[in-house]
Amino acid sequence: MIKSKIKRGLRVSRYVIYKETLVDYKEHFWSFTGAFIGIGLIAFFQSYLLTQFENIFLIGSFGASSVLIYGAIQSPLAQPRNLIGGHVISAFIGVSIYRLLPDIIWITAPMAVSVSIVMMQITKTLHPPGGATALIAVVGSEKIKALGFLYVISPVLTGSLILLMIALVFNNMTPHRKYPTNQYFTRLLIKSLKKTHKRIKQAV
Repeated sequence: MIKSKIKRGLRVSRYVIYKETLVDYKEHFWSFTGAFIGIGLIAFFQSYLLTQFENIFLIGSFGASSVLIYGAIQSPLAQPRNLIGGHVISAFIGVSIYRLLPDIIWITAPMAVSVSIVMMQITKTLHPPGGATALIAVVGSEKIKALGFLYVISPVLTGSLILLMIALVFNNMTPHRKYPTNQYFTRLLIKSLKKTHKRIKQAV
């Protein structure tokens, strides 16, 4: 009895290790491509289209988001609601706290991150890079601080939407990749796109 349990445990362990260490070149290819294009687009906008305005468009937390939405697409933390909601809520909290207590970094930095975590939990939009988004609002460059609440719209919301659009394309390139996991969102998006297309045709 004990011997059979040990054998079964070993078989399960081997299977888990095999699955975890299995190299899936297709998965890696689409993860790489999605992340490269998503971050590349944001970097392009900042480098070539926004240089004259000296606007910040590429922030560090987008790199962390890319790991989730292109590399761990089944994770609940990588879903569209979490990506957009987590970043936007955290950005708003970060800016608000900085404006209330601009010169007390040992209070504002931990406060921005901790309040963001709790608000993401309450709103069910938990997205780990959101903590970094809140922190950047407090400890970022003077350009970022000067944006004020505009930081919530651009770069945070705009950049998140770019990452999401690329994720919706490249995360559904193969039968094994389905994003988002909630198909209601996909149907809603398709319906919205059809309506937009219909309005464009009518306008033309």
